[in-house]
Amino acid sequence: MDDRTPILVGAGQRIQRDVDPAVALDPLALMAEAASAAAEDAGGGARLLTAVDSVAVVNVFSWDYGNAPRLLAERVGAHARDQRYTTVGGNTPQSLVNQTAARIAGGEVGLALVAGGEAIATLRRARGRVAWAVAAGTPPVVVGEARPGTTEYEVAHNFQLPTQIYPLFENALRARSRLPIDEHRARLGRLMARFSAVAAENPYAWFREARSADEIVTATARNRMIGFPYTKYMNAIIEVDQAAAVLMTSVGRARALGIPASRWVHVLGTAEAHDHWFVSERVNYWSSPAIRAAAGRALALAGVSSDAIDWFDLYSCFPCAVEIGRDMLGIADDDPRPLTVTGGLPYFGGPGNAYSLHAIASMMDRLRASPGTRGLVTALGWYLTKHAVAVYAASPDERGWHADPGPSLQDGIDREPRPEIAAQAEGPATIETYTVLHDRDGAPVSGLVVGRLDDDRRFLANTPVDRDLLESLVVREGVGLRGTVSVRDGLNRFVPD
Repeated sequence: MDDRTPILVGAGQRIQRDVDPAVALDPLALMAEAASAAAEDAGGGARLLTAVDSVAVVNVFSWDYGNAPRLLAERVGAHARDQRYTTVGGNTPQSLVNQTAARIAGGEVGLALVAGGEAIATLRRARGRVAWAVAAGTPPVVVGEARPGTTEYEVAHNFQLPTQIYPLFENALRARSRLPIDEHRARLGRLMARFSAVAAENPYAWFREARSADEIVTATARNRMIGFPYTKYMNAIIEVDQAAAVLMTSVGRARALGIPASRWVHVLGTAEAHDHWFVSERVNYWSSPAIRAAAGRALALAGVSSDAIDWFDLYSCFPCAVEIGRDMLGIADDDPRPLTVTGGLPYFGGPGNAYSLHAIASMMDRLRASPGTRGLVTALGWYLTKHAVAVYAASPDERGWHADPGPSLQDGIDREPRPEIAAQAEGPATIETYTVLHDRDGAPVSGLVVGRLDDDRRFLANTPVDRDLLESLVVREGVGLRGTVSVRDGLNRFVPD
């Protein structure tokens, strides 16, 4: 192997449950503990952390540290001049690993620490009254796409939160597959029960209870409907205290540091891409050209097909993310291979932007325990918008490291068709996809519609606040339903025929 070949050599995870906020660890302290665990995992202990020359931290929701990478470096004793911090996005942990691998291969970085963590559960118990550290002085280098995830037009029509937007994809998937609502609900239950079962066996998971398919999909007082067809048990859970860290270096540096080859995990192929940026502009709501392209590129660089992957962790903030990722990879609905190594964001937990760092750490454990197997991780940000993918193995690729060649992948995606948008829509129309939002008591309160005018222009709209109408849209198929759209007080309003 070329000495410049990038590898992961250590992984650590931490979880903190039900601790008094007065003594609970903040996200930075949780990350420091995860970093120490990663150094121990690599077989080098604290001496490895002092050799770190690059620290990258995933954007933290819980607290603005000013310069989280610098504070983390100081906390673990690293003398790292290279300090990086990401923009918002669940894609960023995998993106950091991809970028760091390329920088190691290029000789820019010797030993890197990549970390992420949240203490949102503690912050909420403390009702925001915490006094965590803030670094003064020069801010870190910020990496990643900083564009907002929604337009003013989308926000005005209440297309803003993940719980409002992701159900739109799910209902489009159901209509595409022509499944009755009850059969589709049962399929969702079977899919997510597999994730819950993995979380139940994971000591770092927030929920260690294996939930049945019926329990997941049946709306109850404890498992209320949020955005049809998703109950609470199908939504990512952000109120967690979790952190993860990985150490990355080159083969030559690992040998010099005395890190045994049994700890090495190879990055065989990476790729990144984004779909048409805003939800209202998507090609459709049942596919992702960017996932298809990025996963295809990562697999091609690794020299394998998806059939040769033994372990997957498909980003799982909501079931549709798993389903679309699976479909874009060409994985059959009944494929027995595991689609998560953690348990997924609804059951393992969704620590802000940092979830996929846990997926990578868990993937390292699986691959080391089963030499000769391969794993693939997908990570996404915003609303199935920006994507990062990597293929991993404990065994090296005899062809050596292959970096993603860059912009040509995105150029092809950008050429995908975009619908013309009718900001002010009037006339006969058809529902392209929709959801019904519910209040905390489980009652339907509003309907969101993506529709098409008869001239094929797309529009966003709300339904009337009519309980009978809203209740009907959760028991009968709304996709394809005809109606009339008009403008009321500057907003589009769709009324079914």
